Amino acid sequence: MSNILQFGIPKGSLENATVDLFKKAGWQISISSRSYFPGIDDDEMSCKLIRPQEMGKYVQRGTIDAGIAGRDWVRENESDVIEVCEMVYSKVSRRPARWVLVVNKDSQVQKPEDLHGATISTELVGFTKRYFAERNIPVTVEFSWGATEAKVVDGLCDAIVEVTETGSTIKANGLRIVCELMESVPVLVVNKAAWADPWKREKIETIAKLLKSALAAEGMVGLKLNAPNSAVEAITRILPSLNQPTVAHLFNSDWVSVESVLPEKDVRKIVPELLKLGAQGIVEYPLNKII
Repeated sequence: MSNILQFGIPKGSLENATVDLFKKAGWQISISSRSYFPGIDDDEMSCKLIRPQEMGKYVQRGTIDAGIAGRDWVRENESDVIEVCEMVYSKVSRRPARWVLVVNKDSQVQKPEDLHGATISTELVGFTKRYFAERNIPVTVEFSWGATEAKVVDGLCDAIVEVTETGSTIKANGLRIVCELMESVPVLVVNKAAWADPWKREKIETIAKLLKSALAAEGMVGLKLNAPNSAVEAITRILPSLNQPTVAHLFNSDWVSVESVLPEKDVRKIVPELLKLGAQGIVEYPLNKII
């Protein structure tokens, strides 16, 4: 195998978040509206824009070595790939996507078995068929081209399998969730032959590590300050950190420099307390990665 890693960038809702995440991890990806082949500032990588619904099958075939897609679409196509890690994008949502079985709120259906002989509409046809077949519940599963919720409202089907995060839209449309069928988050998937190649595996593991470190840094900041040595114990008690704050003595002084990493949302509460304890020169700075 050549020392070029073919990587799939998910086109659509995850596209911009993926490009931003790679930037934080150290890679610049440029996408043109007229091309399906993004540029990347890494001579060892080549990128393609691919719909998440198709990512798994192309990774399985070896058309690309690795890519990012929702776990739901990987399972929908029964893709025989290796899942390296989850990639929960906070810029998209911290909540996993949930595929749920939905009926009208006044339906008599209380459990999947109550849909014996029913018609179900969904975009996730393969997974839904397998779900009911594994439970020996005979149903007809039809592919939905969109507006899936309207189909059950209009009586075009008996139930739907739809994706949601909170379920609020489903409830607002006069529908009811019977049960959850699957939870999904974006995952980094790899072709088995590529994973068996030592060079490609090391490259993929490096990418995964740096992407996860960029995700870990989201919502976190660094904080630096100077303080009198007498206040160190009080400051370290209130200052959160990954392990313990770093404390270094200033040259030829009875003052110290304190540095820590903490959630950005906590800064507004902690800074006033630090000032009361005599802290000075407080500097807050963004983080790209936490490894």
